Formats: sequence, structure tokens, C-alpha cells
Amino acid sequence: MTLFWTTLLLTLSNIFMTFAWYGHLKWPQIKTGPIWIAIGVSWGIALFEYCLQVPANRIGHREFPVAQLKIMQEAITLVVFCGFSMLFLRESLKWNYLVAFGCVFAAVFFAFFDKWQPESSALQSHAEVMHSDET
Repeated sequence: MTLFWTTLLLTLSNIFMTFAWYGHLKWPQIKTGPIWIAIGVSWGIALFEYCLQVPANRIGHREFPVAQLKIMQEAITLVVFCGFSMLFLRESLKWNYLVAFGCVFAAVFFAFFDKWQPESSALQSHAEVMHSDET
């Protein structure tokens, strides 16, 4: 259940974050207006992001190390960003962007790899045998 709530809250917080960072590029009134207005609007939106991000990290840290939380958050950010970029900003994704995103998802796999292995993996068993031979 920790994974579910962490993922849900991180996804929602990233939706707010993406709008805070890039939403002003779509709205002409904010895009061409004074920069302080864009900053103020972005900070207002970011408040809601923090209201979701902080609980997500607290819940997630019950089960996951901070490094795994960060890598998970980056992958979620990319998924949200892709949707935002295509649907809201009407920008297309190029093949090289998708390859780069794939590299981030590979990082998620490797960061969580130990969670998907059985407790006594072959590598651990081999290391234990090697260590017992030394003593």
C-alpha cells in the first residue's frame, strides 16, 4: 500500500509541479507579462505541489530509501511531462527524447532491482560461500 500512495501522491504533485514550471509558456497573458507575475503564479501552483510531495516522501520513506524515492520521482516526472508536453503545449516527442527517457526508466529498474530479487539470490549465496572459505 505504501507504493500505491507514494506513487499516487508523487504523480499528483508532479502534475502541479509541471504546470508551475511550464504552464506560463502556454498562457499569453502570463507569457508576455511581467516576469514577477509568472513567478507569483508559479509559486502559487507549487504550493499545492509541496502539499502532496512532502506527504508522498514521508509515506514512501517508511519502505524506500531516499535514493529510490528520488529515482521514482524522476521517472514519474518524465511520464507527467510527456503527457503535459503533448496534450497541453502541443509539442511532439522526438525519438531521442524517448531514448533518454528509457535510460531514466532503466535507472528505476536498477535502483529497485534488489526489491525484485529473492532473499537468497545466487549472487548473495556465492558471496557467502566465498566469504566462508576465507575464514
